[in-house]
Amino acid sequence: MQVSRRQFFKICAGGMAGTTAAALGFAPATALAETRQYKLLRTRETRNTCTYCSVGCGLLMYSLGDGAKNAKASIFHIEGDPDHPVNRGALCPKGAGLVDFIHSESRLNSRNIARQAPINGSKSVGTKRSIASPS
Repeated sequence: MQVSRRQFFKICAGGMAGTTAAALGFAPATALAETRQYKLLRTRETRNTCTYCSVGCGLLMYSLGDGAKNAKASIFHIEGDPDHPVNRGALCPKGAGLVDFIHSESRLNSRNIARQAPINGSKSVGTKRSIASPS
């Protein structure tokens, strides 16, 4: 099928008119996105500093939990702090991936002291003892 230049412009104009009509509200109601509740509405915001490098970018960490002693907070969102003078809300890829690092299964949860042996022979100790005796 041979399409002339004039026919091509008519087809494009018809497509743009249809798209504009759909955007003005003539589209079916099921196709429109429903409003959802804001995910950070009932969260606790904590300001912190990224420890990946020596720059010290500011972070905003959002967690579920009311901050009670017996409640364990679960961090689910991290973003750059727009009020921080160093990064002004921007994060590098390492800082943006902190949530995955926090919830990683291979993350160390306690300190280890090696006793002249490889990792298999290391002994897990508490935080107070590892600070008191560095050897």
